[in-house]
Amino acid sequence: MHSSFFSPGPTTTEGQTASLHLSRDQLLPVKLSTIASKAEDQGYAEGVVTNTRFGSFPHSTLIDIPWGCQVLASKVDTGTRGRESFNQSRKRKANAISTDSPNDSAESAALKQATTATSGFIHVLPPTPESWTTSLPHRTQVVYTPDYSYVLQKIRAQPGSTLIEAGSGSGSFTHAAARAVFQGERPEEGREPTQGQKQSTGKVLTFEFHKERYEKVETEMREHGLDSIVTATHRDVYRDGFWLKEADGSYRSPNANCIFLDLPAPWEALPHLTRQGRPEKPSALDPSTTAYICTFSPCIEQVQKTVSTMRRHGWLEIEMVEIQHKRIEVKREYTGLKYEGMRGVNPVAATVDEALDRLREVEANAKEHQRDTTGKSNKGKNGSQQNSSTESAVQKHWDEGILIHRAEPELKTHTSYLVFAILPREWTEEDEQAAIAQVRHDGLESSVKLPKSGKQQKKEAKLNKGRVNGEKARVEDDDPAVAVGG
Repeated sequence: MHSSFFSPGPTTTEGQTASLHLSRDQLLPVKLSTIASKAEDQGYAEGVVTNTRFGSFPHSTLIDIPWGCQVLASKVDTGTRGRESFNQSRKRKANAISTDSPNDSAESAALKQATTATSGFIHVLPPTPESWTTSLPHRTQVVYTPDYSYVLQKIRAQPGSTLIEAGSGSGSFTHAAARAVFQGERPEEGREPTQGQKQSTGKVLTFEFHKERYEKVETEMREHGLDSIVTATHRDVYRDGFWLKEADGSYRSPNANCIFLDLPAPWEALPHLTRQGRPEKPSALDPSTTAYICTFSPCIEQVQKTVSTMRRHGWLEIEMVEIQHKRIEVKREYTGLKYEGMRGVNPVAATVDEALDRLREVEANAKEHQRDTTGKSNKGKNGSQQNSSTESAVQKHWDEGILIHRAEPELKTHTSYLVFAILPREWTEEDEQAAIAQVRHDGLESSVKLPKSGKQQKKEAKLNKGRVNGEKARVEDDDPAVAVGG
C-alpha cells in the first residue's frame, strides 16, 4: 500500500488521508471517502461531509483535484431520511427501515450534486508529519516538530536506519521517524525487487506499554500506509527489552543504530541496550555501527539518573539539551491620524503639529456647522478631490510605520530535557589485527611520507649547514694553497 505521507500523487483519490488547512495553526486530518461508513457520516444527500467553522465540505468536492487547491464551501442537504440511529435501543427500528426500503443502498449511491456556498473556503494539502503533529488526537504528551527534528538529526536517523522508539504515545515522533528512515517502497507480493529495492528500506520499531494506545498507533499506521515501515509492539521494555520474538519462540536482534526513549524511567531500559547480549538473547544494537541514543525527560532528576546509568554501561559523549522554540511575529506599527481607518493602527497624533492640525480642522468644522452649512460640511476648498487623494494615500502605506517584532508569550512545545549519548562499536583484538594488516598492505607504511613541521625543517637545515662547513674545513687543511689563494 502506498502511503500518502510519502507519495501522495498529483491529485487526491478515494481513501487517501488529507490535511484540510483552515488557518496557520489549525489543520484538520480527514480520510477522503464518498461512502458513509460511520454513524456520524450518515444522513447527508451529498455523501460524507466535513463540517468546519468556514462551512461544510462534501468529500465529493475534495476528491480528484490537485493537491493545494482552494475549495469553496457547499450548501448541504441532510436528506429526507434524516440521520439513521445506530444505538442499540433503536436497532429493531433501523432494521425494519432497511427491510422495508430495499432500494436505499441504490439511492444513496447516487449522490446529490453539491451547491457552492458563500461561507468560506479551505485548502486541501497532502499529509506530512508536521501537519499530523499539529492536528493529531492527543493521547499523551506530544513530541512537537522543533524537538523531533533536532532529535532525528542528532541520533543520525537516515534512510535505511533501524530506529527503536520506546513510548509510542500519540504517534507524533513515529510518523517523523518513519519519514526519516524511509528509503523507497517495498516490492509487492510476487514481484521481483529491483536493484534499488534490494537495499534496506529502513525500519521503525515502536514499543508501547499501554494496550489501548498501542492499538491506536497500530491502527493509524495501517490507515496511513506506514505499516510496512513501522512495527508496533505491546511490551514492557523495562522487563522484556527490545528483542523481536520469532514464531518458534526464539529471539532476534533488531540491529538498531538509533534509539529514542520517551519513558518515565529511561534508566531502567538502558541495561537492555548494551553490546553484551545474553546467552538466549543477542544484543539489540547493530554490532557493525555506532549506536546513538536520545532520552526525553521532563525533570532534571530523571536526567541525573539517566546520565549515571549511561556512564555505567559505557555510553560516551553524553550531553543534555533543552529546546525552547518560539515563533517571532514581524509587522509594522502605524501611529498617526493619517492612518485612521486602517486595521490594527494607533489613531492618535504622532506629533504636536499633527495634533494642532486636527484641532484646527475640528474648530473649522464647528464654525461651518454654526453657519448652517450642513450640505457643504464635507467639502473643503477642493471638495471630493481631497477625499479621493486621502483614500488613495491610505492604501499605499505598506512601506511606512515602524518595523517591530514580537516573540510568542508562551511556548508551543513541552519543556523537556534531551539527553544524547554515543555507544561506539565493540573493538576486539581481531579487529585491531585486521586494521594493522590493512595498513601494512602493499608496503603502505614505507610509501606514505608525512609532512615535516617547521621546527624539524630548521633543524635539518642547521645540520646540513654544519656538515658543509666541516667538509670545507677539511679541504683547507689538506691543501694549504687553497687557503692562501682564498
